[in-house]
Amino acid sequence: MKTIIRTIVMVLPISSTLMVNSQVPFLSSHPSAQAVIFLDFDGHTVNGTSWNYNGPIVCGASGLTNSQITEVFDRVSEDYRPFNINVTTDSTKFLAAPLNQRTRVIITVTSSWYGAAGGVSFVGSFSWGDNSPCFVFSQLLNYNVKNIAEATSHEAGHTLGLYHQASYDVNCNKLSDYYAGQGSGEIGWAPIMGVGYYENFTLWNNGPNSYGCSSYQSDLDIITSATNGFGYRNDDHGNTFADATLAGLSNDQFNVDGVIERNTDQDMFVFTLPSAGRFQLDAIPYNVGNNHAGSDLDMQVTLYNGSQATLNVYNPGTLLSSVIDTTLNAGTYYLKVEGKGNMYAPAYASLGSYSLQGRFSPGTILPLHNIQLLGHLNGDKHELDWTIQGDEAITQQEVEISTDGRNFQPLAQTQVNDRSYLYKPDNITLAQYRLNITTSNGHQYYSNVVTIRQDGSTPRPQLTGTLIFSNTVVVSSPGNYDYRIMDANGRILSGGKLINGVNNIAAGPMTSGIYLIIFSGNTQQWTDKFVRQ
Repeated sequence: MKTIIRTIVMVLPISSTLMVNSQVPFLSSHPSAQAVIFLDFDGHTVNGTSWNYNGPIVCGASGLTNSQITEVFDRVSEDYRPFNINVTTDSTKFLAAPLNQRTRVIITVTSSWYGAAGGVSFVGSFSWGDNSPCFVFSQLLNYNVKNIAEATSHEAGHTLGLYHQASYDVNCNKLSDYYAGQGSGEIGWAPIMGVGYYENFTLWNNGPNSYGCSSYQSDLDIITSATNGFGYRNDDHGNTFADATLAGLSNDQFNVDGVIERNTDQDMFVFTLPSAGRFQLDAIPYNVGNNHAGSDLDMQVTLYNGSQATLNVYNPGTLLSSVIDTTLNAGTYYLKVEGKGNMYAPAYASLGSYSLQGRFSPGTILPLHNIQLLGHLNGDKHELDWTIQGDEAITQQEVEISTDGRNFQPLAQTQVNDRSYLYKPDNITLAQYRLNITTSNGHQYYSNVVTIRQDGSTPRPQLTGTLIFSNTVVVSSPGNYDYRIMDANGRILSGGKLINGVNNIAAGPMTSGIYLIIFSGNTQQWTDKFVRQ
């Protein structure tokens, strides 16, 4: 039996003005792919399908401008970037695709035939071979480009066999058929098959669907199943040092692009510096605007030397992008790019495209030197300590701070013999620090970057240790709070209530790896990571 799934209704005012678009631009995300998702913006009459229980359905155009159409296409294309499927606005691509490997998403102002909803689709219709489309109702979504794009990816997902990602409490009581995710800001996360209107970072997910808290749905496995007839894109960069892609410097710069297609993918690059100097890298996930909107990839970059030893790992906690700003000697270096999770989002489907923009500024560096910066909380203060090894005399050292993970600003100049700095920050929940040192011959050096997260004065549950050797987790709690323990893919292992004092929690079956524990109560939520040894 064919099942109709209705999306969540957006409670938004309905605009009374329709925008008339000119010829829809012809766009394709992966032209060589056989399977197709066709985004139909210019109107269509639906006949001879399971929708036509009351005759033909005449759908008007989307009412979007060409720039809005392009942004919807860009956002949806990025959601489907890991797969061997072409998202397109070109009807000829759709008509050329096999009948059982295509779907038409009609983005239309026409909704009265169905009712008040963001969109509607038949589950699994992608492979039916009868041209049954799905629908997204642009006027009911108030022509909001992000919401239309979220609904488009969501409805296309239904045609590929996906049900809703639902939410449940720790006792398996359903809270909503549409999981709205968690967090805020750039890394605030929600599943595409839940409701992604309210979060910046929306991804495919492995979590419980509408049929019960133990009915887990792996979106990636279903999308790439044999039923749909397509899998992942071919890997574009090797994942070993031997297979690393050359990022050659031209005018002291390089630019390379890539796609993280799977959650096991690691893209390796190699570059060579002709002399010592400053190396900077911007690692940027594909996006359509501020806060990396439309991105599906939380980037982590690891820098290695020519001996393949790790120099540093770069992954700003509250950003999807990553940056490197360091000094290096002449020689060969490697970069590893991969998708990671964060305090809100699992690593399961941190997938998508990115660019690396490297810049080199030649300059002299001592053949032997070391600047090591450490940082930690000391009560309500941030304490920094560092060591410096080198032959040049230090003439200036300055502590720099960044609250966005990108831009560092001077915080304090210290005496040249100082090796620590302590201060109380104002209204900062997370800060990154580095040391900027100038020597007697005018050379400039940067230390590694350290991150300090402000606990704040609000009491909260705390792990007694972040490294455990059994399946029991010990938590010290100042009162009654809820907790959930999840693996790195977002699968809930256990949950329950904390009491005041020490709590010994049976975490359920765990193997070696990284896990999350989420505490909630008093309208607040905290997420900590721990390692099962």
